[in-house]
Amino acid sequence: MRGNTLAALPWATLTAQPVDVRGLPGYERDALIINAIQVDVQWVIRSRYGDDTWQLDGFTSNMAASQKRLNFSSVPPAFRAVMRAMLYRYLRRGRQGAGQPKGMVVRQCFSAAKPFLRHLEALKLDHLGTVTPMVCATYVAACKAHRQTSRSVGKPLSQNALEKRFSAVEALYELSQYTDDPMPQHPWPETSAKAMAGLTGDVRGGKTPLIPDDVFCTLFERADQQVERGKPLLDLRDALDALAAQRKGHSEGVIRAKNRHLDAHGWEGGLRAFNMALNDLRTACYIVLASTSGCRNHELANVQSGAHHRTQDDDGNVFHWMRSRSDKTDAGVHDWMIPKAAVRALRLMERWAAPYQAIIAAEIVQRRWTNPHDPQIAEAQKHRHALFLGVSSGEVRTLSNGTWGSNLRAFAKDCGLSWNLASHQFRRKFANYAAHSRFGDLRYLKEHYAHWSMDMTLGYAMDEGWGQHFDIELYADIQAELEDIKLGVVETWQGDELLSGGYGRALKRWQREPENLLIFKDRASMLTSIAESSAIRSNGHAWCTADSDGCVGNTLERTRCGDCDNAVIGRGHAAIYQRLYTDLKELLDCLDIGEGGRQRVLRDLQRSREVLMQLGIDPETRIA
Repeated sequence: MRGNTLAALPWATLTAQPVDVRGLPGYERDALIINAIQVDVQWVIRSRYGDDTWQLDGFTSNMAASQKRLNFSSVPPAFRAVMRAMLYRYLRRGRQGAGQPKGMVVRQCFSAAKPFLRHLEALKLDHLGTVTPMVCATYVAACKAHRQTSRSVGKPLSQNALEKRFSAVEALYELSQYTDDPMPQHPWPETSAKAMAGLTGDVRGGKTPLIPDDVFCTLFERADQQVERGKPLLDLRDALDALAAQRKGHSEGVIRAKNRHLDAHGWEGGLRAFNMALNDLRTACYIVLASTSGCRNHELANVQSGAHHRTQDDDGNVFHWMRSRSDKTDAGVHDWMIPKAAVRALRLMERWAAPYQAIIAAEIVQRRWTNPHDPQIAEAQKHRHALFLGVSSGEVRTLSNGTWGSNLRAFAKDCGLSWNLASHQFRRKFANYAAHSRFGDLRYLKEHYAHWSMDMTLGYAMDEGWGQHFDIELYADIQAELEDIKLGVVETWQGDELLSGGYGRALKRWQREPENLLIFKDRASMLTSIAESSAIRSNGHAWCTADSDGCVGNTLERTRCGDCDNAVIGRGHAAIYQRLYTDLKELLDCLDIGEGGRQRVLRDLQRSREVLMQLGIDPETRIA
């Protein structure tokens, strides 16, 4: 870092800097400010143009420090100067049609562009002015022939990975026009990076995989059990910390004393196993919170002490909320509704994090004493009150997304699971369960998921300060999952299986008329049209397509669905009607139900029989 970094930095100095470096003398260009940070009331320059490494900002707190900078020594020597010039322009003005990019976007562009520059180096090209569409075509071919050597060993690059590489080449073309070494032509005239990668139109990348129910239940059950046992574990940790404080300055080793204390309390495996259990507790709390809130990884990374709040409606119902900051498109403060299980995990993490927060506080004091203008003071303050902390390179900081990936995979493996678990999968699982709740197929923590799937206003649960900053995108994710569920149900209706219920039989009659199918361009369009135009929900024994769920067929008189014009009953419901049929036959032998009761049993018996017959099942044959 260069000199005079302690000078006051009025923002006018930065805004007055040129938007590109063409024509600037070398000394003036190298002195340009790339990044500055405010330490208390003082502005400190962290990077200048001439530095080999540029520090960037605009990252989420779960980003590792090594990912927050650009190291130009990793760029082929012939292209380092022009790469600096292009990225300076990118930082100052962004690209056409977009604003100034955040640090992560710049970092991704930098990383994705380096393979192209190495390709040019291999072709003995030493400046961008020699790059032609033919050269770019050889790069495309090389990327498609490339086989990975890291996690997906031997596999080709995905279409999304190809698009990132090709988009970086387009960025170099555009940004190089503001340097002394511009690319003379667009890399692939009359087409685009998306098309070159095989992604055309509005085709989206691969959807986040949905954690299977059996995998999720195993994970959540183990995590919830560990959270329930968390208090004694932290009691023991605090006792060990007190023991270490007492023995400070004594000749006997602290570690030996701690191991003896653990042995005395029945703990097997010593201090190493105990510390691993503490880290597992942190992972367990993360799983509970991620599963029941729908938060992204960086949003949980931003959760701080005191994030919990409760509200109460006029009927005395209590709703729990967790507050954090979302950095997705500058969304800002959000409140997420959480159940009691999550509150317990949140409280536990506040206690778990306390010693680590104290270490950060001591670090800030020490740095201020050594150098009151140390940029790391401001960095440490960002993590001072965070909960999901760990030690990285000798410093306590918020855990990175990459570290969470490793921790979650280890937790899943310890549960005996082979699922490739990742932090972003919990958000989709939350949305899926909330959608199932809204669909009527209530599952684990059904009350909580049902609350989440109610009307977005949730006015009954809000007060003046909390519950008003909703994660709107999460509601969109829930709606998308609901649409997928409905589409899957409609697809089973249009198969070869028989259907019962008034609406189900009508669908089969409609399906047998070829002219009805000709109005759709393909089967997918037909399924989508039916799903979007039908108010489908599950009531457990049928799919109900009525506009409201007030019918007694959904609750008190369930056999009514067999002949209801709004009901669809498939073979998946057959076991329910088989059990009803069997139980009702036994009920006929009861002598104390009276004639009215007998007539109702006969009516329901006949309804159940008709449903089974319409599904092609002999009522007298028990379903396996």
